Amino acid sequence: MDPTKLAIAQSPLQKEGKGDSSGLAKRDETGNTSQPHSPGERRFDRRAFLATMAALVGAPAWAAAASRESGAAVRLAATWQAGNGYQLGVLEYAEGLAIRSVLDIPTRAHGLLAEPAGTLLAVARRPGDWLLRWNREGRALAWRWIEPRRAFAGHLQASGDGRTVLTTELDLDTGMGLIGVRDAATLEKRDEWPTHGMDPHMLVWDATRPGSLIVANGGVPTLPETGRLKRDLHRMDSFIARMDAATGELLGQWRLDDPRLSLRHMAWNGRRGKPLLGIALQAEHDDAVAKSQAPVLALFDGQVLGALEAPVPLAGYGGSIAPLGDGFAVGCPRSQGVAVFGASGFRTLVSLEEACPIVSAHGQLWAGGRGRLLSLAPDATPAGTGELNGIRLDNHWIAI
Repeated sequence: MDPTKLAIAQSPLQKEGKGDSSGLAKRDETGNTSQPHSPGERRFDRRAFLATMAALVGAPAWAAAASRESGAAVRLAATWQAGNGYQLGVLEYAEGLAIRSVLDIPTRAHGLLAEPAGTLLAVARRPGDWLLRWNREGRALAWRWIEPRRAFAGHLQASGDGRTVLTTELDLDTGMGLIGVRDAATLEKRDEWPTHGMDPHMLVWDATRPGSLIVANGGVPTLPETGRLKRDLHRMDSFIARMDAATGELLGQWRLDDPRLSLRHMAWNGRRGKPLLGIALQAEHDDAVAKSQAPVLALFDGQVLGALEAPVPLAGYGGSIAPLGDGFAVGCPRSQGVAVFGASGFRTLVSLEEACPIVSAHGQLWAGGRGRLLSLAPDATPAGTGELNGIRLDNHWIAI
C-alpha cells in the first residue's frame, strides 16, 4: 500500500474503571425461563479465557478459508426484509440462489456468528434488545433479552473454544460503550467492560497481538430517547481500542486525523505476510461534498492507523468489509457497488445495487445487493450471479 496515501494518527493511552451488571434470567430451548446463577456461580475464568484467545489468534479467520471444488454449493447465513417483516435464514448458491431455511424475527438483525457446534447466533440491530441462537434448519433454540438500561450495539464475537461470547453494547444512561462477557451455553452475561468510547460497533480478535481484541468505537453521539438519531456531531470521537481479552484493560487507542469519519466494521487480511486490519468508514460531515468524497477504508497494521483515499467518490459510506486477494472489498450501498482495494490502492468499483453484505469464502468474495448475489474472483472479476426476488438483504451475511 502506498504509504503516502495514509493519513496517520495515534492517541495516548487512557484508562477507565470496569462496569458492573446484574444477573439475567435464562431461557432454554423450549422458551422457559429460570433464575440467574448465584453470585458464587457467576465467576469468569480469566486464565482459561486468555489461553483460548491466544490459541484463536494463532489461527485467525482469514487463514481458515479453503478453496472448494468448482460447482459446489455455498451456503450463507443472512438476514433480510421481506414485505413488512424481518427474517433470517440460510441461502444457498449453486446453479442459482435459493432460500433453504427461514425464521421470523421481531426487528432487524445485524451481526451473525457461526458457532463450533454448528448453531448460529444473531443479534438485533442497534439499539437492540435481543440475542438469538438458532440452527440451520431455521429453528429458534434460545432467546436472550438484554437487561434494563442496556442495548445491544449490533455485533458479537466468540472465543476459540466456544465457551464465551462477547457482545458490543450501550449503556443507555450514559451513552458509553460496553462489551458484554457472556457464557456461551446460556448467553447469560457474566461481566461487562467499558469500550472507553461512544457508539461501539464491531469487535475482532487482534491478529497482531495474541491475547487482545480490537473494538471500533463509532463515536456518534445519540440519546436513549431518540434511538439512532445522531446529534452533536461536532463532539464525535471515533477510534479503535485495543483491549486485554481476559480483563478488558485498555491497551491503546488510535484515531484518524478526520474526526468526522466513523470507524465501524473490520476484517483481517494476512496475505501480505503480516496481518493487516481493514476498517470500513462512514462519513458524518455536514458539508455534502466533503461527505460524498470521504474515504470508506482505513488500514491498521497493529501500530499505525490511516485512511486510504479513492480517486472516485464513494458517498462516504462503507457498509461492510471483507478481505479480497491482497487487499479489501467494501460494500458501498450508497454508491451502488463494491469498492475493491489492492496492495497498491484503489482498483475498481463493481456495480451492484444496494451492495452491502460481503464475505470472503472458498477463494471468492460473495456480495449481496437488492435481491441479488454477485461473486468475485480475487482479481475482482465477476465469477457468478444469482437472483432472489422479494427480499431486501440486510448489512451482513456469513458463510457456513
